[in-house]
Amino acid sequence: MRYPTALRTGLVVCHACGQVLRHVRSIEPQRCTRCGAVLHRRHPDSLMRTWALLIAAALLYIPANLLPVMHTASLVGSEDDTIMSGVVYFWTSGDWPLSIIVFIASILVPMLKLSVLALLTITAQNRSRWRPHERTTLYRIVERIGRWSMLDVFVITMTVALVRFQSLAVITAGPGAIAFGSVVVLTMIASMQFDPRLIWDPIDSDTKNSQDPHP
Repeated sequence: MRYPTALRTGLVVCHACGQVLRHVRSIEPQRCTRCGAVLHRRHPDSLMRTWALLIAAALLYIPANLLPVMHTASLVGSEDDTIMSGVVYFWTSGDWPLSIIVFIASILVPMLKLSVLALLTITAQNRSRWRPHERTTLYRIVERIGRWSMLDVFVITMTVALVRFQSLAVITAGPGAIAFGSVVVLTMIASMQFDPRLIWDPIDSDTKNSQDPHP
C-alpha cells in the first residue's frame, strides 16, 4: 500500500517553525515564508556528519578504556584505575551487581551504540532495502538510550566515590574520563545528525518507479 508522504507529494517541512510548503527547485536555497529559515527535504550532509562523529567516537573509545579514569594519591603511594579495573575490583570484592552495572553502562552500551549507528549509516549510504522497520526501531532505541548516555559518566563518578581508599588520599580524574565523556557526547550528537528518513527513501523510490507507466 502506498502511503502519502511529503517527499511524494512535493512538500517540505520547515525544521524551525514546522510550516509545510511546496518544494521549489531552484539554484538559490528555498526559505520558509514565515520564519525565513533555509528549507531542507533531508538533513544536509547527514551521513557525512554522522560518519565523522562516529569515527571520532570510535577512536576515543580505545583510550577511554585503556587510560586511567582516576588517579589516587595517598601517603602510601599512588594508583591508577581504568574502567575495566573498576569492574574487576567490584567483582572480586563481592559487589558483583555493581560490577555488572559498570560493565554494561560504561563498556557494553557505548560499544552497542557505535555498532548500531555504524550499521544504520552504512545501510542508508548504500540505499539498502533490508528490514526498514527493524532499522527504524534500532534508531529509536539508540535515540532513547542517548538521552541517558550521561549515566555512563555518572557511573564513573560513582565508581570513584565507592572505591575504598585510605585517609588523606586525593582522587583526581584521569585522561580516560575525558576520553570517555567525549565518546558519550559524540555518540549523542551522531544520533541527532543521522536522518532516519534516509532509511525509507529507497523504499519510496522503488514504489514510485513501479507505479510509473511504461513509455
